[in-house]
Amino acid sequence: MFKALVLDQVDKKTTAEVKQLEISDLPDEEVLVDIAYSSLNYKDGMAVTGTGKIVRDFPMVPGIDFAGTVSESASERYQPGDEVILTGWSVGERYWGGYSQKERVKADWLVPMPDGLDARKAMTIGTAGLTAMLCVMTLEEAGVKPDSGKVLVTGAAGGVGSIAVLLLSQLGCQVTAVTGRPDTHEYLRLLGASDFISREEMAAAARPLETQKWAGAVDVVGGDMLARVLAEMDYNGAVAACGLAGDFKLSTTVMPFILRNVSLRGVDSVMCPPERRTVAWERLASELPEEAYSNIGKIISLEEVVSAGADIVAGKVKGRVLVDPNL
Repeated sequence: MFKALVLDQVDKKTTAEVKQLEISDLPDEEVLVDIAYSSLNYKDGMAVTGTGKIVRDFPMVPGIDFAGTVSESASERYQPGDEVILTGWSVGERYWGGYSQKERVKADWLVPMPDGLDARKAMTIGTAGLTAMLCVMTLEEAGVKPDSGKVLVTGAAGGVGSIAVLLLSQLGCQVTAVTGRPDTHEYLRLLGASDFISREEMAAAARPLETQKWAGAVDVVGGDMLARVLAEMDYNGAVAACGLAGDFKLSTTVMPFILRNVSLRGVDSVMCPPERRTVAWERLASELPEEAYSNIGKIISLEEVVSAGADIVAGKVKGRVLVDPNL
């Protein structure tokens, strides 16, 4: 027997309860993992509180990422004792996820734990860290180098943005951070940001072409801010877009693309191929400094997930929240 947080639906309302399960209750997949840590993300908060339609099939064990140790495997790629990471693949939404002491998943969904990381560190950076690294890799592939010019990061104080600032500065880029919270400037400066622009300034309506300012950009906001970013890109500049915190719509023109050779590249961490995400995790392990793992707000038990989920949806959570299912 082991425990898991199980979501169900009663009279169209989501319920959440920590239950005792048996191995036979788990999905019939290739690899059984003993989970050491999961984490609390905004999407997890929405799932456990029933906010939005994150979960459509019940019963469901939420938790969109986890790290742990293989205990059984029907796949040649993994053996008992192997440490692994899982993020994405709609786990915790369509497939049972990480808020459990044990989970059975497809081998393709797992990534080997790289040297230099452990389960706690991996979940401290989590899905946000993977997404940030994929954005950096995308800019590199587009030809953005440290000597190309300034690189802009929108939503810089958030999970993806803050790690993107840290990674880019570690690589030698001059990073300008966009944030709506002046009280985060010192934190972002410690991560490596050299300049700041307010959220309001970047969200202002842009002309088809503005003064060229950025060799590259990581955008998590979308909407009017992304339109302005595109209008301000240098010739041959590239934008890695991975979020819609501001708006999913994009109202722009073809001018930056046909007159300045700007490229807009999408970054998705959910369905990213295993080979690419393995490279990303290996680079995170080798390139992130130790301070990247210090942003732990607290570690909670499965019994505390629902209240913490309500807090993250209400914007009351600071720092990363790890979930230890074995507490």
